[in-house]
Amino acid sequence: MHLTRSVLAIVLVLLATNVGRSEDPVKVGDRIGKLKFTDIRSLPRTLDDFGRKKAFVLVFTNTSCPVAQRYLPTLQALEREYRAKDVQFVAINAAEDDSIIAMATQSVKYEMEFPFVKDFGGAGARLLGVQRTPEAVVLDGEKRLRYRGRIDDQNRLGGVRKEPTTHDLKDALEAVLAGRKVTTPETEVDGCPIAFPKARKPREVTYAEHVAPILQKHCWQCHRTDGSAPFALTSYKQASARAESLVEVIADQRMPPWFASHDFGPFVNRRGLSDEERAIVSDWVQTGTALGDATKAPAPPDAPTNKWLIGTPDLILQSIEFELPAKGDIPYKYSMLLHTFTEDTWIQSAQIVSDNPTALHHCNMGFAGLFQDFKEENFITGTVPGGEPMALDDGIAYCIPKGSVLGLQIHFVATGKPEKCRVSVGFRYPRTVVQKRLRNIQLMDVRFAIPPGAPAHKVTASRVLDSDIIGVGLFSHMHLRGKDMTFNAHLPDGKTDTLLIIPNYNFSWQIPYRWEAGKKTLPKGTRLECIAHYDNSPFNPYNPNPLATVRNGPQTHHEMMYGFFFYTNADEKLGLKIDPKTGVRVRTE
Repeated sequence: MHLTRSVLAIVLVLLATNVGRSEDPVKVGDRIGKLKFTDIRSLPRTLDDFGRKKAFVLVFTNTSCPVAQRYLPTLQALEREYRAKDVQFVAINAAEDDSIIAMATQSVKYEMEFPFVKDFGGAGARLLGVQRTPEAVVLDGEKRLRYRGRIDDQNRLGGVRKEPTTHDLKDALEAVLAGRKVTTPETEVDGCPIAFPKARKPREVTYAEHVAPILQKHCWQCHRTDGSAPFALTSYKQASARAESLVEVIADQRMPPWFASHDFGPFVNRRGLSDEERAIVSDWVQTGTALGDATKAPAPPDAPTNKWLIGTPDLILQSIEFELPAKGDIPYKYSMLLHTFTEDTWIQSAQIVSDNPTALHHCNMGFAGLFQDFKEENFITGTVPGGEPMALDDGIAYCIPKGSVLGLQIHFVATGKPEKCRVSVGFRYPRTVVQKRLRNIQLMDVRFAIPPGAPAHKVTASRVLDSDIIGVGLFSHMHLRGKDMTFNAHLPDGKTDTLLIIPNYNFSWQIPYRWEAGKKTLPKGTRLECIAHYDNSPFNPYNPNPLATVRNGPQTHHEMMYGFFFYTNADEKLGLKIDPKTGVRVRTE
């Protein structure tokens, strides 16, 4: 049986929102009930999260309807006009085949500043009586439905007027703000019909034959004994005990973690389940989580015998031992490692490990001169949950400059009880001749000021390549107000190559994005551009203080703007022989 994404929407409606039952839509003048949706960070939200407003404008949209796309600039202009008048605009995506990443990417591409949210299963559209995109709904401050219909009459399925002859949405909004009755409370919408998902009977599937192979492929890397995840999923007992949570997090694509648009790349470390794989897990949960023939289940992974995935390190350095509180936000910790590199030292692999993985969220490592502070622009590598150690191809190595020491920027998390944690770093030196040096460009800005309440403050940085290069990968670093980041390559011939869009940046998952070796090349004269947006609004669920003007700084209540571009020079042939015991160049002259 061929399965579509409608399965996912139905499951999420039934298991998560519980709004799949038949309800009559509200009528004009009625006060709506609790309107639930999911934000770009995959968090459940409601209109109450915006606080008190004089009016709400809800516009139902998707990523494929041409009429809806034509109206996005109009909606952005209206939102900017009415933001200061305490009107909240929200774009609600009701398309069953649009993922959260696709929805968020559309927002970035069209430079939209107001929130885009997901209406899984079309529950919100049904509640409000919306049938098409782009259909607009206006609610007053008491959340009573005051208008439902088109935005104006400019864009139609059959063509476009030079200018609209009616301004239906704006007229309705003006009436609501003035306390007047809306003259025309309902209008016909000329757009694309919303395809509401249809229920189907789930298939009989089992853990052993169908679900376990999916978990093995996508989940066991982290969800295993002594893994970076808080619990294991390597047995039937473990998976069935968390079945409801499992189907929820994969249906809305929270897991496995991946935050880059699938339109660009491709990246060799890309994560993500297929629609068919999500449907299988959903069917398993709906049909009773059967075990099946246990002998057909893949064997659980062996417990790791060596924490060093890079092999036995040639050099191991340790941080001090940190004592951590039981609760609350833990500010970044910094540790300088007690080792001075007296010569340029070449490394091919590096791994950061913790003696208490549950307390360490992520850690970034960089070099600095003696008696200097840790600097993000001297970044070497890092570790995140589910991440991989730095392991470069033969012939490529990273050079730690002579006179450097290493510093760690560590993000710990509270576990509910006092903890202790020490971080170790292991290095492997090259065994083959080094021909290319791994380099990175930091596309950064440290002089920005994000205004209070700004929903999508833009910060940019760019650099021009002074040689032909081979791209290795990209890495984004922002803090709690970081919303999205885009990397563009403006080529000398005038064309633009979008390298990466991270449309729903998540501070808790700072993932590197790696190209296949040798496949991404860019010519000398290319201008690399990084564009970041920051959400300093109250709707940002992680915002420490939406009333603050936010500037560059080291702690999470500050902000940072770093876009890292890792590369090698295309014509470089160093021919360096490295001592495998010290990492120092062997001089033959």
